[in-house]
Amino acid sequence: MKIRRRETPSATSLEAAPGDDETARMKQYVITMAIRLACLILAVVIQPWGWYTFVFAAGFIFLPWVAVMFANQIGRTGGAQAVSPELALEAPKPEARTPEDEPRVIQITETAKDDPQA
Repeated sequence: MKIRRRETPSATSLEAAPGDDETARMKQYVITMAIRLACLILAVVIQPWGWYTFVFAAGFIFLPWVAVMFANQIGRTGGAQAVSPELALEAPKPEARTPEDEPRVIQITETAKDDPQA
């Protein structure tokens, strides 16, 4: 039974970890080189030689270049982009206020104790 991993959504737009990136590049390169080896074996073993022999030979010759190009592009896909929470959430509209709802202001003034007007 194969265990499936769910990819955790990213909260940021950071690139993949360097170890994960290296593993993905190496895997892609090894697969392409295995196809190259199969092309070599098929070009030599299959008889009589025909147009398909040249296809296998071209695969054997050009696959190293293709493998390097693909391996260098693995990490260039961009990764997950961060989504601004402001785009997803709407602020509630303020309610209309009446004059009775306005806060009342209490003003306190100090007077001197000896002031006869107080």
